[in-house]
Amino acid sequence: MLFGAIARARSAMYTRRLLPSYDVGTPVISVGNVVAGGTGKTPMIVWLAKELKARGRTPGIISRGYRAPGDFARGASHERERGDGNRNDEARMLDDMLPGVLHVQNRDRVAAARQLAEVGVDAILVDDGFQHRRLARDVDIVLVDALRPFGLPAPPEGGEPVRAFLPRGLMREPLVALQRADAIVLTRVDTVSGETLERLEALLGEAAPGVPLVHSQHRPTCLREAGTLHSLGELRGAEVDLFSGIGNPGAFERTVHDLGGKVISHRAFGDHHAFRPEDLAGLGVDRPALTTAKDAARLTLQAEVQPEIQAPPRLWVLDVELAIVENEAALSAILDRLPESDAGRMRASIHGGLHG
Repeated sequence: MLFGAIARARSAMYTRRLLPSYDVGTPVISVGNVVAGGTGKTPMIVWLAKELKARGRTPGIISRGYRAPGDFARGASHERERGDGNRNDEARMLDDMLPGVLHVQNRDRVAAARQLAEVGVDAILVDDGFQHRRLARDVDIVLVDALRPFGLPAPPEGGEPVRAFLPRGLMREPLVALQRADAIVLTRVDTVSGETLERLEALLGEAAPGVPLVHSQHRPTCLREAGTLHSLGELRGAEVDLFSGIGNPGAFERTVHDLGGKVISHRAFGDHHAFRPEDLAGLGVDRPALTTAKDAARLTLQAEVQPEIQAPPRLWVLDVELAIVENEAALSAILDRLPESDAGRMRASIHGGLHG
């Protein structure tokens, strides 16, 4: 009750402009959620960056950053401004998936946005920015995981999952906060029944009437092993041990099952988990150890500063991408009407003056 009251009061202060928001002169697109944990924000950021580049934009990414190599070495979990040599797992993964796209990790996201604007970025993507209203934004895209819309899974004995604010549940804001969104993207829609999806759509439509709903899936693309790419067909019938430290380990396990993999065990840890030697003991010996791209990036980061951390001898990494499967037109329209940056308007004005 206390957390919910504070969340509502804080949001109201921004809405009534009692707390300031800072415009950096460059269009800002926030990708976020109303729950804590993983909903697929990183694949959404990748999809948006590629779409912006296809429209001739120069996108950049900002995020708070969490668990960079120095944090692992100290066993710390606090955040600070990060240089290129101290980037976390998400940053390393985005670097691989979006070569040439600038990414600044800084707890002060207004400062990070200004840094990108100064070097000519004309569209800024904010990772996990829905509640960070200190930075003014032009577009809010909110992700809702169809499998875990309120953050927590359904109880093993059946019934509805807990729908409550932190710390009892995982809700950061009430569902009515979705009224601030320009689009709601339902992720992993292929993991639930049509009836469950219809109920969720009705709930979201009641909470945020008029906000377009977009359907998406996380589609596996390939398996990686020591830099070698394998087809997904190699997973069919193969016995594997899973390990992960992500927001929704159940979705990862379900994906492997759907691909025909035989999951013998799954060592599931908390989101952004710092692996210890005992966490990985025995993995990759009798059969492949399979993990996510984000976990593989974090494991590599830890090994750079912690020699005692060694990857399993046979490590498979499952790469996935986000695919929009319904109402892509809503997202396309949002991107098409994105305003120019101040620098872009200035260039256009100078160009027009020269022609005049």
